[in-house]
Amino acid sequence: MQQVSKYETSQFRMGYVWDCIEYPVDLKDIPKFERANNISINVFGLTDKNEVYPLKIVDDELQDHSDLLYIMNGRESIYICKRCLTHYHNELRLEEHKKLCSATGELSKIVMPDEMNNTLKCTHLNYSFRVPYVIYADFECILENISTCEPSSHTSYTNSIQKHEPFSFCYFIVTPEGCQSPQLYRGPNAARVFIQCIKDEAEKIYTLYKNSIPMNPLTAEEETAFHETSLCHICGKELRDVRVRDHDHLTGKFRGVAHQFCNMQYKIPNFLPVFIHNLSSYDGHFLVNELDYDDRKIFSVESNFSIRFIDACRFIHASLATLVSNLSEFKYTSEVFGEKTSLVTYKGVYPYDFMDSIDKLEETSLPERENFYNRLTDEHVSEEDYEHANNVWNSFQCKTLGDYSDVYLKSDVTLLADVFKNFRDVCFNAYKLDPAWYYTAPGLTFDAMLKHTEIELELLTDYDMILMIEKGIRGGISQCSNRYCKANNKYLENYNPEKGSTFITYYDANNLYGWALFRPLPFSYFRWLNREEIAALEIENVPEQGKKGYILKVDLEYPQNLHDEHSDLPLCPENNTPPGGKHRKLLTMLENKEKNVIHYMNLNQAISLCIVLKKIHRVLEFDQSPWLKSYIDLNTDRRKSAKNEFEKDFYKLMNNAVFGKTMENVRKRINLELVTSEKRLDKLISKSTFLDRTIFTESLVAVHLRKSIIKMNKPIYIGFCVLYLSKTLMYDFHYRVMLPKYKTRLSLAYTDTDSFIYSIKMNDINEDMLDNLDMFDTSNYPKEHLCYSDKNKKIIGKLKDECNGKVMTHFIGLRSKLYSFKVEGGKEKKKAKGITKAVKEKSLNFDDYVRCLHEKLTEFRKMNVIRSKKHELYTMQMNKVMLNAFDDKRYICEDGINTLAWGHYKIPRKRTHDEAFPEI
Repeated sequence: MQQVSKYETSQFRMGYVWDCIEYPVDLKDIPKFERANNISINVFGLTDKNEVYPLKIVDDELQDHSDLLYIMNGRESIYICKRCLTHYHNELRLEEHKKLCSATGELSKIVMPDEMNNTLKCTHLNYSFRVPYVIYADFECILENISTCEPSSHTSYTNSIQKHEPFSFCYFIVTPEGCQSPQLYRGPNAARVFIQCIKDEAEKIYTLYKNSIPMNPLTAEEETAFHETSLCHICGKELRDVRVRDHDHLTGKFRGVAHQFCNMQYKIPNFLPVFIHNLSSYDGHFLVNELDYDDRKIFSVESNFSIRFIDACRFIHASLATLVSNLSEFKYTSEVFGEKTSLVTYKGVYPYDFMDSIDKLEETSLPERENFYNRLTDEHVSEEDYEHANNVWNSFQCKTLGDYSDVYLKSDVTLLADVFKNFRDVCFNAYKLDPAWYYTAPGLTFDAMLKHTEIELELLTDYDMILMIEKGIRGGISQCSNRYCKANNKYLENYNPEKGSTFITYYDANNLYGWALFRPLPFSYFRWLNREEIAALEIENVPEQGKKGYILKVDLEYPQNLHDEHSDLPLCPENNTPPGGKHRKLLTMLENKEKNVIHYMNLNQAISLCIVLKKIHRVLEFDQSPWLKSYIDLNTDRRKSAKNEFEKDFYKLMNNAVFGKTMENVRKRINLELVTSEKRLDKLISKSTFLDRTIFTESLVAVHLRKSIIKMNKPIYIGFCVLYLSKTLMYDFHYRVMLPKYKTRLSLAYTDTDSFIYSIKMNDINEDMLDNLDMFDTSNYPKEHLCYSDKNKKIIGKLKDECNGKVMTHFIGLRSKLYSFKVEGGKEKKKAKGITKAVKEKSLNFDDYVRCLHEKLTEFRKMNVIRSKKHELYTMQMNKVMLNAFDDKRYICEDGINTLAWGHYKIPRKRTHDEAFPEI
């Protein structure tokens, strides 16, 4: 580091070229000065609170290097990371830190929780107060055709074929007393009118919220309850000396006895939620494009009251038709439609593609059945559905297609209200939380978990702990190890006894991450072990259920004598770039590992399977317990006793969504501001944190800004451990069950996070399964099946046959997420990531995969999708590569079918990348 005086002396100016820059110097001009003078420069900034953060950091400091800002403690030297501004008291610690920090690529100041405020616990007591007013809404659109030419079918292209223009909307207000009549608009500027209507409604509701009603006089029973009640009705905990009367500020009614603190938290919301199904991907784009019609803030009524537009799909991710089919009660829909409710709860149909102009709304009869064809799904409506559409037209006495559209739209909105009412009711009964306070299901279930378990999670205050955990985060393994398999056994019609008996099996673990959430997980007392403690640590003897757990950074040796046996699924996967590749991927490799970050249970598993532990670099110790188990059990038990499919799906969601919240990456966040003022735009673009801008219209621009400060306040150590512990189950099944039983007769064809597809030389799969039936959930088998049992039905961690007891006949895999298989009777299952269901089902078959593999072909297919361009919605026709046999996650052998894990001793060392992967 240089003294401040260095920048003040005239000597600093001597020997440098200065005419390459102009004054005042702009941040983006500094690289010109660096290039002209062969110098490296770091630049730091100050926030309004005089907090330092990096503005420009070079990757490599040259011999001639300068920093704009010099920081020195008055009494002792400190060593500062110029990228994140974390400081250390010795240079060795700094150098170790920099190796991890530089990999993040961040240019932001990192702020860690202080030790006096580093606990995450349930604090949202007011979220058990039901939001009084909620709005549900939806739009309908005209799909204007766009004339375009169709390029060659042998190249990738994307053409816009329809533009989506909203012509109507409906919104429905649910109140404490019940509901109001649906408000429907059909006409020009639908999105703009909608925004104004919602603002008007919000102003009315805000006025009601402001006018707080005093508490009504207590009845004799209420007065008695006030003095005799022992538990707070808000938090459920014991009342001590101070107790207060809690009342509803909208009605004046006495609600119960509460702690003073709880009563203060139990506030009326300062927002109005507006739920729209699929807002993020569809309707929300209409709203964004209207934000420039005036300079007022669209999403607020007053400075302390806002409008929240929320995507209902963030809670219940399914089509509205599917959600309705799982529902048995329709309170709001029946109030609006009365005796005609059954007509609108049946799956409705709408001629989306036929509605290509506003004039179609004036047509006086329902279009012919062929005009209900859907280009997105490539489907015609059934005769039954078309007959139902005619019944709706006649029953509601529709005069025009516009009338039919109004009925369809109105029913969609009331049905959404019913679906979400049931969702809110089930959630409130289970956890005493109202989803209307939240933006997403992960946020909701994480609060429910904190509330139920009463756990207090320690937030890490040491940035190096965060960096080590981040470096070790690795998702689910997905790879194709054996690219083609064919079964031959006595259960098949074309069985040939002379070729030997072979089965193909497809096993999937029940709720794999739920199983991992059952295990002991970290929660507090994180600390680094010192050298003496590391030397004394006998990691192989640390029990899974012990009170202490460990995350380690280690060097591992993969002995060559294990390569043949382990090649299908090597241990200790790593994020790495395959030989000759360009992108980092999660790879299972047979190479030695250096400074590999790993959970102690995975390390013990690897050591027991003969991986050699060469060195331990660092060890992070923590307290652990199965503190999440009771919450997972709660949801599992409630799911078993659920009254309908809707509730079953709800409790499954609440278990699965917990994991997502534990993996929240705050580094990915940016600041985005929608700007309608030229003056404000200039100011934001001139900021050093400016990243990019998107121009929507002449008067609306989105400005993307890098966060100058990143707060590391998420317990990502939970997600880290869940990812690792889940792998122990899958590796145990492969190495402790399947390999010992079948040895060289076993071939792993494909794996994807929680599933295995095997090819096994055996006499009878059913007899073998009976020997290990306790490991499997066979409740999905026919009851007359030899292996049927409901003993392990839906028990997490048990393996289930994805073919439901049917015999798989063929498997072909081209790479991760791209495979197909057949079962007896010729039924095919196809996976092709990024391809629509309609195309997979109707224009792709098993033989296409086979031809692609053996003839090294590239297959294109057309598909129609809805996409946005600068928040304008279009139906687009895409011609994209659907099948391609290229796969660089593993080394492909000469036959094009068998593969080896990278690092295998049999891979020719001198082969070039082009020879290993000939162009396809």
